[in-house]
Amino acid sequence: MFTTRPELTGDFGMVAGTHWLAAATGMSVLERGGNAFDAAVAAGFVLQVAEPHLNGPGGEVPILLWSEAERKVSVVCGQGVAPAAATIDRFTSGLGLDLVPGTGLLAATVPGAFGGWLLLLERWGTWPLADVLEPAISYAERGVPVVTGMAATIGTVERLFAEHWPTSAATWLPGGAVPAPGSRLANPVLAATYRRVVAEARAASPTREGQIAAARAAWYSGFVAESIAKFCAETAWRDTSGEVHGGLLTGDDMAAWRAGVEEPVTFGYHGHTVCKTGPWGQGPVFLQQLALLAGHDLTAMGHLSPDYIHTVTEAAKLAFADREAWYGDSAEVPVSDLLAEAYAGERRALIGATASLLQRPGSPGGRSPRLPAARGVGAGPQAGAGEPTVRADGAVSGDTCHIDVVDRHGNMVSATPSGGWLQSSPTIPDLGFCLGTRAQMFWLEEGLPNSLRPGARPRTTLSPSFALRDGRPWLAFGTPGGDQQDQWSLNFFLSVVHFGLNLQEAIDAPMFHSEHFPSSFYPRESRPGVLAVEDRVPGAVLAELRRRGHIVEPRDPWSLGRLSAVAREDFLKAAANPRGAQGYAVGR
Repeated sequence: MFTTRPELTGDFGMVAGTHWLAAATGMSVLERGGNAFDAAVAAGFVLQVAEPHLNGPGGEVPILLWSEAERKVSVVCGQGVAPAAATIDRFTSGLGLDLVPGTGLLAATVPGAFGGWLLLLERWGTWPLADVLEPAISYAERGVPVVTGMAATIGTVERLFAEHWPTSAATWLPGGAVPAPGSRLANPVLAATYRRVVAEARAASPTREGQIAAARAAWYSGFVAESIAKFCAETAWRDTSGEVHGGLLTGDDMAAWRAGVEEPVTFGYHGHTVCKTGPWGQGPVFLQQLALLAGHDLTAMGHLSPDYIHTVTEAAKLAFADREAWYGDSAEVPVSDLLAEAYAGERRALIGATASLLQRPGSPGGRSPRLPAARGVGAGPQAGAGEPTVRADGAVSGDTCHIDVVDRHGNMVSATPSGGWLQSSPTIPDLGFCLGTRAQMFWLEEGLPNSLRPGARPRTTLSPSFALRDGRPWLAFGTPGGDQQDQWSLNFFLSVVHFGLNLQEAIDAPMFHSEHFPSSFYPRESRPGVLAVEDRVPGAVLAELRRRGHIVEPRDPWSLGRLSAVAREDFLKAAANPRGAQGYAVGR
């Protein structure tokens, strides 16, 4: 099979991700004696500078990791929570809204990325904070090459910045113009923010652990928190509601939050144990799809055959319907029942010969499902099939990053940082970054698992993946892509497990996904029956899928899926996505 680049193999270390500067930074840490956790943290902070249209310091990060010393998989939750003042009544009765806006200050949750990365460094890493932050500080001071996607994103919000968000214009429109692809773009204010964090940490303690604790305090109860609280309380900005709003996030909200460590949710499939976050993210939907597909002979169907694409798509519709009905942080989620074979068997029987156009959540453990009130049906594709925010003209743009690392000791990391996009919220002028908008994923309806509630995590789409093979750590992988993350990642995984593709072949293979279920992003529309397929899939296959009732939308030949992966086998292995000309894998 044709591949755009080789699957990398070696025995020292591997890093793969969505930007070459981050991957190279991670590898440089491994070369200088750092472990996989040090490398992932350094790469994660570089991603904030190199891909500011895809993630930022005001965003969040879920992390899955294998510690060779502990011999287990752990989940780091770097997802911040809703402010204490963020109640449904505040939005509906107080502000007259029926959705949390997709941009602006109202949609901010506590920025969790900094706490998540620091927890990974503190508990499993070995390097001092200053050393892992230095590459990001250097790139922010000296500038990074503007990738095509960044220039295009800034171009879409140029008028919004110029007319309504002047602090963002000052940061992202140097000289009053959209930066050209390939030009150098610096963020000296962000560099100064991180330099001050390092200086305060060094002044507070001589030890690595003490400095990490002091940096956390500077961020969540010191000068960073003070600037965020002041900006939310004293400024107001136009958002996607069409109105001008201030923010709800306070210093107390910042100080009360800490990143945490959790056990993964797991599922066994054909000798593999797949590990995901809990249902505060969409991760278990990957496992539910595996449970449904376990009763089908996918290998016999053939890779990317009509039977295969149809079956995988219909399983996705059922699993994502359960995501809408059951996942969230505001109710007890019946995870065991959702993954039980008896329940999967009942649901599997709903996969018929033709495409379903219905949203069909199930009744795990006999419970009655409840879906959020129906929203509109979208007319066009979910832009980029990514993580959208809404620009001034009502169209959408935005996405996410990913990084995977494995070191010579056997430690592994899969992380999906996102949020705090430069286009999501006005830049805080004395910090050099903006807040995230993850609260747009809450519902403003009482009684749902994902109802807005003070102190709750929004049910996110961020979904890093980890898999063991025969009980041994094997594969760390993931992708940007919003609601599509656990479809593209699943297709990649099935390609490797059932059809023997290597990592690069599975990433390069034509990709597809369903847009049948409600989007997790403002304005929360669904597109029943729509199946997006890269048009490298043969026309005869697309015709047969149409005959079965799918609303097939051919997409450009290299446009869907942005996966990266690292693996531990006889050798260490890595691969990265060619789409968009940014993904990069490096190792030896």
